[in-house]
Amino acid sequence: MASEIKCKKKEPEGPGKCAKLNTGKAEKARLDNPDECNYRTPRSGSEGAGDGEGFFLCCKDSLEEDRLIMAPPPYADLGKQARDVFGKGYHFGLIKLDCKTKTNSGVEFNTGGTSNQESGKVFGSLETKYKVKDYGLTFSEKWNTDNTLATEVSIQDKPVQGLKLSADCTFAPQTGSKTGRVKSAFQNDTVALNCDVDLDWNGPLISAAAVVGYQGWLAGYQTAFDTQKSKLTKNNFALGFSTGDFILHTNVDDGQEFGGSIYQKVAPGLETGIQLAWSAGSNNTRFGIGAKYDLDKDACIRAKVNNASQVGLGYQQRLRDGITLTLSALIDGKNFNNGGHKIGLALELEA
Repeated sequence: MASEIKCKKKEPEGPGKCAKLNTGKAEKARLDNPDECNYRTPRSGSEGAGDGEGFFLCCKDSLEEDRLIMAPPPYADLGKQARDVFGKGYHFGLIKLDCKTKTNSGVEFNTGGTSNQESGKVFGSLETKYKVKDYGLTFSEKWNTDNTLATEVSIQDKPVQGLKLSADCTFAPQTGSKTGRVKSAFQNDTVALNCDVDLDWNGPLISAAAVVGYQGWLAGYQTAFDTQKSKLTKNNFALGFSTGDFILHTNVDDGQEFGGSIYQKVAPGLETGIQLAWSAGSNNTRFGIGAKYDLDKDACIRAKVNNASQVGLGYQQRLRDGITLTLSALIDGKNFNNGGHKIGLALELEA
């Protein structure tokens, strides 16, 4: 049985009060009322347990602790909320079309196409996914216009709750190139562990990461070991602090790259983010500020600016259920009269 935060009164219902959340990432940023709600993990075998959508909400004021307690995310997801403010909803220089469908038997189809306006290259992909929820199994196959085939098999919450094991491989028929990887991950209320092994006959590359959490504080370490060269190729550290509407993240990569980010949900519908980074031995600091504002339940606007005077703007509109249109533009403030600005368009279809 997974741990559970007990509520003293009935859980609220309806959008903005309670919602399912992704267990792997423990996303809280989308809640309309983050100050009023907390979360609990599901019991094993209950609805949502083991399918990646198993976090539920309960009233925050009914908990013994006043602060939102969040399970630590995987190392790769540290600072993700701030990165999403800067990355999601922007498609500069691209025209994209994504279609998602699901059959009655549960097979998911994801098809997508991207046209690069600058290079003229068109890229497309097709992915199929099938889940056997009773056994925690997921099968997926991918193909893209670079003629690369990929297959992945994963099992989640079997035989241990919070454990995920997977194996994937890729094959390019034209070149004969092949890759393979075995991955494992474990996550509970206090720790998130990852270990991946890239299968290479010359010597596998082993990657591992760990994140621990205590009362909102997060500490993580990520490393990679090249068995062929018998040396570490990655040595990264991260620290952070997380509450329901405020997330602070700092990182040091290989002792040379330093970074930090701040995410804050200022008000319902308004998210802000700050990112900064610099390199050892260089006075060049990279800095950016971004924001996302929900106009209503169907539309939102985005804006960001960095120290290079590049301004990004975005508008997203849900035209109807299953149809979402996104427009974006990148403006070069330093060379405004010289052109070079980029626009982007994305259309998402889901049925």
